[in-house]
Parts: sequence; C-alpha cells; structure tokens
Amino acid sequence: MSRAAREAWGRWAESVAAWSLRLRGYRIVARRFRTPLGEIDLVARRGRLLAFVEVKARGELEQALLALSPRQRQRTARAAELFLLRRPDLAGYTLRFDLVTVRPWRLPRHLADAWRLS
Repeated sequence: MSRAAREAWGRWAESVAAWSLRLRGYRIVARRFRTPLGEIDLVARRGRLLAFVEVKARGELEQALLALSPRQRQRTARAAELFLLRRPDLAGYTLRFDLVTVRPWRLPRHLADAWRLS
C-alpha cells in the first residue's frame, strides 16, 4: 500500500472513530493535533472527562494493540501536555488515554483508559 493510500485509510479510520465517539456522547475537541513531540489523533470530551484518543486501523484487534508501542504512548502523552498548555480552559478535566480500533466490516471498538502514564 502506498503512503498516500495509507494516509487516506488513516484519515478514514479517524473519521469513523470520531463518529463512533460522538454516538457515545463525546464531543470532539481536536483532530490530528500535531506537535514536534508527538501527535494525538482525536481529543474528545464528555462531561468533565478529556480523552486523548489514539486510532488504529488494522485487520485484527491484536495487531492494533501491538501497534501501540511504549514509545508512541510517550509521544502521545507529551503531545497531551502541550495540548493542555494551549488549552488552559481544559486543564481541570479528568484525563484519560483511550484507543479506538477500526477494522474492516466491523464496528469500531473503543478501549477506554487503554493505558496510563507511568
């Protein structure tokens, strides 16, 4: 698969994940938040909860879970810190790191609190 095709597939998966979260009562605060330190696919809010969401589009659930490496978790956490610095209005919220897996011909799977900062 070419780079352009992978990027289009990733954008589609992020749109599906955002749609799925909206149906669960979340409001999407940011999409594709990029910094030199890392990237966050989606930032979603529900009540006083702020979820930093990593989206993985893979054929199997196990592949998606394995693709979330410790390095990527660390980069996401750093990007979350920068996001909160830019959005001080959200600083008092409860923070959580979630994973949404998107697989062909299946409903997206939302794994709330997929990992914690160590």
